[in-house]
Amino acid sequence: MREIHGEAKTIRQLLQGSRYAIDYYQREYRWEPKQVEELLTDLTEKFQDDHEPGHERSAVEGYGHYFLGSIILSDRDGRSYVIDGQQRLTTLTLLLIYIHRQAAGADVDDLIFSTRFGRKSFNIDEPERALAMEALYNGNEFDPTGQSESVRNIVARYQDVERLFPNEIDEHAVLYFADWLIENVHLVEITAYSDDDAYTIFETMNDRGLSLAPLDMLKGYVLANITDERDRLRANDRWKSLVTTLNDFEKDEAADAVKAWPRSQYADSIRERRRHAQPRDFDRVGTEFHRWVKENDDRIGLSTGASFVEFVEREMVFYSRQYLRVRMASAQLTPGLETIYYNARLGFTLQYPLLLAPLSPDDSEEVVDRKLRVAASYVDILLARRIWNFRSIAYSTMQYAMFLTIREARRKELPDLVATLRVRLDDEQETFASNPTFRLHQMNRYQIQQLLARMTDFVERESGLASHFADYVAEGRNRFEVEHIWADHPERHEDEFAHPSEFSEYRNRIGGLLLLPKSFNASYGDLPYEQKLPHYFGQNLLAKSLHRDCYQHNPGFLRFKDVRGLPFQPHDQFKKADLDARQALYTALAEQLWDPVRLESDAEASTAGAPVTV
Repeated sequence: MREIHGEAKTIRQLLQGSRYAIDYYQREYRWEPKQVEELLTDLTEKFQDDHEPGHERSAVEGYGHYFLGSIILSDRDGRSYVIDGQQRLTTLTLLLIYIHRQAAGADVDDLIFSTRFGRKSFNIDEPERALAMEALYNGNEFDPTGQSESVRNIVARYQDVERLFPNEIDEHAVLYFADWLIENVHLVEITAYSDDDAYTIFETMNDRGLSLAPLDMLKGYVLANITDERDRLRANDRWKSLVTTLNDFEKDEAADAVKAWPRSQYADSIRERRRHAQPRDFDRVGTEFHRWVKENDDRIGLSTGASFVEFVEREMVFYSRQYLRVRMASAQLTPGLETIYYNARLGFTLQYPLLLAPLSPDDSEEVVDRKLRVAASYVDILLARRIWNFRSIAYSTMQYAMFLTIREARRKELPDLVATLRVRLDDEQETFASNPTFRLHQMNRYQIQQLLARMTDFVERESGLASHFADYVAEGRNRFEVEHIWADHPERHEDEFAHPSEFSEYRNRIGGLLLLPKSFNASYGDLPYEQKLPHYFGQNLLAKSLHRDCYQHNPGFLRFKDVRGLPFQPHDQFKKADLDARQALYTALAEQLWDPVRLESDAEASTAGAPVTV
């Protein structure tokens, strides 16, 4: 092996003026939302351990440091090829682009790209990504339809960064976070000067001598405590079958299942919300569940060989099966468990331990389904209310409150579960009426789309039409987008708005928005309202309700309108008062769609969710 060079570097030292190439065989960027969520949570929580409002920016120099692992490079003809680490490098670049767009004073531009001989190159110099990265950097729309897997994932993961970045790090604190990220976060850059050496290093670090994964260590501990050989062999076979089935659904899903299950049933504490607090049950299960189980065997009831057998054959089988069911329901609409999918569309991974919390291995399939529906509806209502009131639903923001709810909901019977979750919702001070001016802004377009999709689907289903929710949230060339009823022409509204900024604020209110095919806006979006109105009549029922003809020969819709007492009305013109009326309509729709009374009806309704065998 020839010369190997290893050096610890800060993010600034690693990225400033650097250009990295990707070999053809590993060019795809494949991180999923959960990896982005884990990275952001780790970074922002470490930053928040030290940051206090009122600190001078110079204080960041004394904040704690964070090690982000290593990257392996092959120096080939003076150019650095990434052998291992491009997923983290790409995601860090997306985070830096987010910071660039949020904080004008952040010194990050030269970490995102470099300019040589008049040519701008992003730090990962991959030509097929350039247009997408340029659009994200400049805040422009970019359609990833028909693009490579990497480009599609880059656009989607940037949206995840926007969605998951905690609100607590506001437009002022983000400057401090940027300083901390680029100066106090470190990686080890390992450079070899031949491809063979670089790959040998990669294989050595990832194969030979690699420590056993936590799941393997937990398995070893459990099986070692089963004294009967036949029981041990049977438990081993069952364990392997469970892991295979879960990981066939998605890579590393078995480890995620074993995190969700003990959190749901046994975690009694969580890291206190203060600086330098130590990780507790909930946190440790997420990072070292194998060690946590061993240290808490008494709490779990692991004392004899028979109890370890039961741990695998009863508890692990039951909770793994239910975890897989809810994960499958989160990936596609499942009859009776649709709400799990809605929550997953918002990227809310904390729903999984909460869904498992009230379940008991003694529950019948019907009781399990009803509990899942109740818990999922609680999450659905909570998230919708928070979004409507401009409150964060990011993991770091919601973790503590969700832990408390999980602990309260644990193995509750249905009536008690409903009562517990109703109390928690009733304790929330903010409802939909709390924010009568709810509107679209730079950071909530995706969330607005999800709410509009739900509301549009609600109107149509309650009017006797088929559900088109899957169409409203689907990606692709014919996708639906959030569209404004008013075109962006403040001069057309000077009789009601003295300043363009006042017009813009009103225009972005949810009552002035619709969910329409992208092609619609391209064809009609710039027209005055009166010219667009006839075309609205050919769209979904919420858009069609603007037109007078929607109220003729439409018995299902009229029955829904009257029974629900909703203030639907046609709008021949769309002035300020019309938008106010539409805002009130949408608020009333939201209050009915996300009514906590749903918890009682979910507890009584049967579901059609198919069982899963593991």
